[in-house]
Amino acid sequence: MKEKIKFILGRIKAGRLQEMWKQILWIYQYAKHYWLIMIFYTLLGMVGTMISLLTSMVSKDLVDIITGHETGVIVKTFCIMIGLNIGTTFLGQISDYASSYLSMKVDAEIKADIFSKILVTDWESLTNYHTGDLLTRWSSDASNISSGVLSFIPNTIIYIFRFISAFAMVVYYDASFAIFAFLGMPVSLFLSKTLLRRMVNNNRRSAAMGAKMSGFNQEAFSNIQTIKAFDLIAIYIKRLKQLQQEYIHMKLDFQRMSIGTSLFLSTVGLLVSYSSYGWGIYRVWQGAITYGTMTMFLSLSGTLSGTLHNLTSLVPTIIGLTTSAGRLMDIVEMPQEDYSHNEEVDSFLEANRQKGICLSVRNLSYTYHNGTQVFLNASIEAFPHEVIALVGPSGEGKTTMMRLLLALMQAQQGMIMLTGVDPDKKNQIPLTPSTRKLFSYVPQGNTMFSGTIAENMRNVKIDATNEEIIEVLKLACAWEFVSKLPDGIDSMIKERGGGFSEGQAQRLSIARALLRHAPILLLDEATSALDVATERRVLKNIINNDKPCTCIVTTHRPSVLSICKRVYAIKEKQCVILNQQEIDKIIREF
Repeated sequence: MKEKIKFILGRIKAGRLQEMWKQILWIYQYAKHYWLIMIFYTLLGMVGTMISLLTSMVSKDLVDIITGHETGVIVKTFCIMIGLNIGTTFLGQISDYASSYLSMKVDAEIKADIFSKILVTDWESLTNYHTGDLLTRWSSDASNISSGVLSFIPNTIIYIFRFISAFAMVVYYDASFAIFAFLGMPVSLFLSKTLLRRMVNNNRRSAAMGAKMSGFNQEAFSNIQTIKAFDLIAIYIKRLKQLQQEYIHMKLDFQRMSIGTSLFLSTVGLLVSYSSYGWGIYRVWQGAITYGTMTMFLSLSGTLSGTLHNLTSLVPTIIGLTTSAGRLMDIVEMPQEDYSHNEEVDSFLEANRQKGICLSVRNLSYTYHNGTQVFLNASIEAFPHEVIALVGPSGEGKTTMMRLLLALMQAQQGMIMLTGVDPDKKNQIPLTPSTRKLFSYVPQGNTMFSGTIAENMRNVKIDATNEEIIEVLKLACAWEFVSKLPDGIDSMIKERGGGFSEGQAQRLSIARALLRHAPILLLDEATSALDVATERRVLKNIINNDKPCTCIVTTHRPSVLSICKRVYAIKEKQCVILNQQEIDKIIREF
């Protein structure tokens, strides 16, 4: 006993039980919304148990009538038995249909909730996870939670009710048979304790391996062009086979453990069943019970041992649930973005829509989580109807500055302020996630979604008319090729912008950003694939647009610099304004 207490205290001290309890409480936050559904499931299960027990009793009466131990109407009893079996089948079908419908409904609701939480999770923290891992956690782990929410508590109640009611019937007819109901219990309890740690480890290994496989597949399919271009087909096939071998070995380990456990439990179950059978024959030979009672006891014995096994099987279920909960908690309990300033930002936008918005970065300092410092007391300014450039070698912080302006990352020191054109201290707001609605952004690379051109455009403005879409396509110099397509703005774009050149995809991305009519436009190497003439036309269209726009571009190409109001060079972690001579030197030396 002392050893057992020490073991429990050790587990508590190690924190595993506390961790599991925390995960159970987290699951309860979802479960409490579906208590009516759980009651419905529980009642269905309990009704099914009662019908099953009644069937056993009717079966007993039928056997006793046939063997002459009781008198009765055999046809009537037989009809009742058929009716109960039909009722059981009918109830099972209703239960299966309701289960399927409600499981899908709850699964969709929980996934939608977790999806929304992932989207508002701090971006920088989220980048620590592979996309494939996030996808696995959202799909597989969320499904585990949804199925567990509906089944675990109802099944626990149903199994306990089934055991107690079957046990009560056994005691009522012959208390001696009750002994056999408990023969398998010590074995089940022993195995539960022994297998608990292995189950936890196995679930974690399985989840990690699933995420690894999903991540590999997602990256491979997303980069087929690169794999082909570098002739990496053989290498990636080899890597896939290695991952598959790891997965197979892991599954075989689980299978061996499962086979050993099942064989042992089956052996114990057979011993219990044959012991019950032998005891029943002995009691019939004594004349203590009838053949019908013995038949009922054998049926109930199977029910009792099966129910105990079902209760034991809930142990891996709860372990699987808590493992999935822990993996989701890792994500959804990361810092969340604060969108509480939406009304303030809306008022600010309405007050400054006509004249535009100024952006001011003052003494900003930023260091990555890995300790790499990017900015130290950096400052820039940008005003409506201006194009401001950020230049500098790759890796010096241009894209990082864009992410800071979008509040995707938070600076450790300094301030980023948005102000109106009129000099009024009250007419300014600090940068927050809520201020993203004031920005349009064109990042590096191809960021078009699969769907039509019009659907891509309307992602940023749902109610945009065809005329508005065509107008921004003209501003981005994209209408010249879109107008020649057979379906025009209804032409399909494949995944990752497939079907269009890099330069065409960039112009579509710029048009999409312009359609939002945000007062601040950020272009991160967004014209790198355009020829010089098209690049200059696009930027001039942005400057000369009737709607006031503050434009900040990052670029390696000097052709942009000649039309920029100011050029900031990132040097020694600061943003330094270049004079005309320095700009001319960059253009000459490009």
